[in-house]
Amino acid sequence: MGEEHQYLFIDFEFTMPEKGSAFRGFFPEIIEAGIVSVISNQVCEEFSSYVTPIRFPKLSERCKSFLHITQEQVDQGIDFLELVKKMMDMNRNRPCTIVTWGNMDMKVLRNNCAHAGVDFPFRGREVDLSMEYKRFFGDQNQTGLWKAVQEYGKEGTGKHHRALDDALTTYNIFRLVEKDKKYLQKPEPTTIGDRVDFSKLFNKFA
Repeated sequence: MGEEHQYLFIDFEFTMPEKGSAFRGFFPEIIEAGIVSVISNQVCEEFSSYVTPIRFPKLSERCKSFLHITQEQVDQGIDFLELVKKMMDMNRNRPCTIVTWGNMDMKVLRNNCAHAGVDFPFRGREVDLSMEYKRFFGDQNQTGLWKAVQEYGKEGTGKHHRALDDALTTYNIFRLVEKDKKYLQKPEPTTIGDRVDFSKLFNKFA
């Protein structure tokens, strides 16, 4: 028998330049990673770490203020190559689906890998859950992660813009959407009243 399918729910936080200013050659770098591994509907591993940026190691004030991440936290984080190795280890060469909210996480990861000269660590199908959510509910615009979970009458896990908390919230929305999909695909079984026309039956004995 083949190995069971794994889902990896991933969220990254990135560097950002000061508003209204331009850093020459600037590109977003991962500074926090949150990954949740799910097999057979069970969370089997959670990973969370700050990551030290390579190209622009000094965080902008805007970045620190928006993400509530300090310079000391990223300075003491793992380096990007360690993160890539960890992601390769979590992929484990098993059938895998990578789930993110939005398409930026995988775009930034690919770009960071290219700049670092390392291979992209994942093999498997990539799912942008925000687009699945948009299509499923027929929304005009993409919905933010925490707004989406609140529309389900739930609350996000932990704090917004913390990578692991957002990854866990993505997993929770995934379960809610999959449950709704199954509900719509599997109509309720008919009752005996649906199958028998009682009016004809009563007329017969009237």
